[in-house]
Amino acid sequence: MSLNTITNQTIALAGIAQTAALVQQLATTGAADTKALEASIGSLFVSDEHGVANVYGGLPGLKLGIERLNDQMSGLKIANPEQARYAASLVFLENQLSKQPAMLKTIFAGIERAQSQSEHFGLLHENVLANLGNIYHTTISTMQPRIMVNGEQEYLSKPDVVNKIRACLLAGIRSAILWKHCGGARWKFLFYRKKIQAELQILLKQL
Repeated sequence: MSLNTITNQTIALAGIAQTAALVQQLATTGAADTKALEASIGSLFVSDEHGVANVYGGLPGLKLGIERLNDQMSGLKIANPEQARYAASLVFLENQLSKQPAMLKTIFAGIERAQSQSEHFGLLHENVLANLGNIYHTTISTMQPRIMVNGEQEYLSKPDVVNKIRACLLAGIRSAILWKHCGGARWKFLFYRKKIQAELQILLKQL
């Protein structure tokens, strides 16, 4: 069964949109939607062999991302420029990362370690998030352009919030890899806009 469908591409795009929304929530309020956070962080530890929605534990885990993506796609002007910038940066960085097999190998090895940690402590345990945050910090954040996160300094100076933000950005890269794996491409995003919008309406009804 081919993963290369507009449905799967839209689900993966919603995954990217969700991590962008979570990063903004964390940076501006210090907290995030727990269900969405669990689905996005969990996506780092699940393969797509049982379907793309399954990567996020089913469509309900992507509710925030599907709604945000729908907001971004349905208006004439960008609904949330900050979230759109994070999402576009993640897609760009994933493209850069795909040309660096050694770095990818380091990331996958780190995620495997974090996965066994999560089985011991729990998915959103501070040790797991610190590990994932460190993977992002030592690999992807060394590439240009770095994603500059805007928010309240009181939250951006807290190590636990910073770890969550970095772990979300790593999950965003995971969704960008998945999007490409499902046949997603930047030109398709432009030319298939109407198809993606139609697909989002179908997905919203399934939530």
